[in-house]
Amino acid sequence: MLKAKTPIAVLLIMLVCLSLLPSVSVQAQAQAKGSGDASALDQKAPKGKPSPGIATGVVAPQVTEQKYAIIIGISDYAGTKNDLQYCDDDAYAFDSALLAAGWDSKNIILLIDSAANHDAIIQAIRTTKGDEGANDQVVFFYSGHGSTGVASDGDSERKDECIIPYECTVDTFIWDGDLKTEFAGFESQRIMFYFDSCFAGGMTDLAGTGRLVLMACGENQMSLESSTWQNGQFTYYFVDQGMVGHLADKDGKNGVTFEEAFDYAKAMCKSQTPVASDGFTSDMPY
Repeated sequence: MLKAKTPIAVLLIMLVCLSLLPSVSVQAQAQAKGSGDASALDQKAPKGKPSPGIATGVVAPQVTEQKYAIIIGISDYAGTKNDLQYCDDDAYAFDSALLAAGWDSKNIILLIDSAANHDAIIQAIRTTKGDEGANDQVVFFYSGHGSTGVASDGDSERKDECIIPYECTVDTFIWDGDLKTEFAGFESQRIMFYFDSCFAGGMTDLAGTGRLVLMACGENQMSLESSTWQNGQFTYYFVDQGMVGHLADKDGKNGVTFEEAFDYAKAMCKSQTPVASDGFTSDMPY
């Protein structure tokens, strides 16, 4: 079953009603969850010539200090009308990949379903901010619903993007400008942001020197999940095949980098176009 990771029509009614508030005017692009056979997509070859990719082939040294990760996956939202199927699996898969690579579980904050409420996500960012330093590596991974609108989140964009915590209400949406503010004080020069959600391609507010922002689809696209992949499409190719299966390792020598995994996933995704903003000078290992 194909499902778009965006709030369904019932949420649109809530958004329209709340659009009169001066602090946030939201016109969500909502779509009811649909079903289909993803196997047909996997049988199609990518159209056009492959893009050159973002991997440079020059792998940065592994950090000698600490590695921190915030991993969020929400399939079971409050109520029953906005539930997804495989976002929690996306998060578990990425968590397992980092642990297999030697990351310390004590430095990983894993938030699944109801644990990934608004306050918990913000607190996880702030906790990590208090721990990380200039020579550390930080990862923020999110898989779940996403939406767009116009919000008073500290930027001047005409259209904002957001991630949607467990509560799935407008007042708990975490906008791109909110995330930019929360991560503004981080010292690390090696941060990877990962968004497998609808409209993820607009999360470029987080871009900057030393930062790699990986987005599952364009800012006007849906991000899909399916029983065929048992994951989101992007995460399946990025994590399951690219990282864990080592299919993204171009030279077979230095292990898979995040840039290599992105290039592989982008080439394999048939129904959405992953987007990246790469402010990291070489390729980021994990």
